[in-house]
Amino acid sequence: MGCDVRVSGLLRRNLQPTLTYWSVFFSFGLCIAFLGPTLLDLRCQTRSSLPEISWVFFSQQFCLLLGSALGGVFKRTLAQSLWALFTSSLAISLVFATIPFCRDVEVLASVMALAGLAMGCIDTVANMQLVRIYQKDSAVFLQVLHFFVGFGALLSPLIADPFLSEANCLPANNTANATSVFHASRVLGRQHPEAQPRSNRTLPGLPSQDGAGTRVSYAFWIMALINLPVPLAVLHLLSKERLLACCPQRRPLLLSADELTLETQPPEKEDASSLSPKFHPGHEDLFSCCQRKNFRGVPSSFFAIHITAALVLFMTDGLTGAYSAFVYSYAVEKPLSVGHKVAGYLPSLFWGFITLGRLISIPVSSRVKPATMVFINVVGVVATYLVLLVFSHNVVFLFVGTASLGLSLSSTFPSMLAYTEDVLQYRGCATTVLVTGAGIGEMVLQMLVGSIFQAQGSYSFLVCGVIFGGLAFTFYILLLFFHRMHPGLSSGPTRDKALGMESLESYQR
Repeated sequence: MGCDVRVSGLLRRNLQPTLTYWSVFFSFGLCIAFLGPTLLDLRCQTRSSLPEISWVFFSQQFCLLLGSALGGVFKRTLAQSLWALFTSSLAISLVFATIPFCRDVEVLASVMALAGLAMGCIDTVANMQLVRIYQKDSAVFLQVLHFFVGFGALLSPLIADPFLSEANCLPANNTANATSVFHASRVLGRQHPEAQPRSNRTLPGLPSQDGAGTRVSYAFWIMALINLPVPLAVLHLLSKERLLACCPQRRPLLLSADELTLETQPPEKEDASSLSPKFHPGHEDLFSCCQRKNFRGVPSSFFAIHITAALVLFMTDGLTGAYSAFVYSYAVEKPLSVGHKVAGYLPSLFWGFITLGRLISIPVSSRVKPATMVFINVVGVVATYLVLLVFSHNVVFLFVGTASLGLSLSSTFPSMLAYTEDVLQYRGCATTVLVTGAGIGEMVLQMLVGSIFQAQGSYSFLVCGVIFGGLAFTFYILLLFFHRMHPGLSSGPTRDKALGMESLESYQR
């Protein structure tokens, strides 16, 4: 009960920053899921072939990974973090507004590369800031943060759907296999024979830019307007924290009675050194993390925890991306041979249950330890893939398994992040390493699973899921082992106790 009072007090004290960080992850979700349903309209708009339009996906994913790795650069001060979030969320609105004017696939790929950089920056910075504020109590707030990703990912296809072109701008002989050829081209590259449409250059039968592109433009402009309050919210937080040029810093106001009580509670007392304005080396960018000075005197288990935790997320986030990308292609192939329209519901069902799982995890994470939640998630992934493999000829089990897999994968990342940061007592580079590992996994496993799928057939899709799920479970057991052998950090120097124990007000602005 005392813990609930303390957490609610922390939330009241940091309500505006918390809501702001949640809202920027809504921008992330909006941007991550709109390309799929608008693919054919964008192809018509850019008059491009399927292998050409696939580079748009690659540019977004690659720059998302790059942005995640570089995002830690902007965490040194509160001002840097908030300005990075403001710029990134505003860039996403500008990307949505600009897409309808991209009549060339290279221009569209460049615009989506900018969106990927913004998304990667949001991913790293927002996670870091919530961990800074709530520390050992961050699990429930990270669950809410990642719920907003799923909410945005659900909303963007729903916004786009009424504006998608019903008339087909592709020649008849290219239409039937458009989706399956897209998956092949996305994974196998431009020169693979299975990835080539019958006309792999600009199609002469495509309509002018005033055709399909006009209607879907409204969807992008609506999403740009829906996202616009997010950078405004970040700007308002900058103003409140007096980090704008027109708002010079002032001495902080006296604390309210509730805040004063919260400040004087024993769990919140910190060493005097924790009030230092210096930034903490526990949350640096990927390149700063690799500096030798950060590794002096640390045990080998320190590195092992970083690596195994990142490998777990490499597998689970990779499976999330691969399943979302290829479950449609798996369903329409033999032996299931599901109709194209029915199979189209599977990715939506998958993301819907990811969102539902993150919503359920919000109250659960306040009562269940993050390590337990990760264990349940990983076991659920392996069990679901095994059931899908056993009943691979049953369409009903495919839909049930898709929902179960979405629930199992939903809270893996925030739970793993909270668990790893707690193990390392906020001293390591866990946030940056885990975000980067998850991003690499999402890229690599999509390519690997897709290549095997095209070469070995649809059955290999589930076999890959079992293998990678089993590897995730194995790496998690290793993580538990390294946690047990990791020495407690409380016995270290007093200065080490303070590392990472800063609140929103205690680091340099």
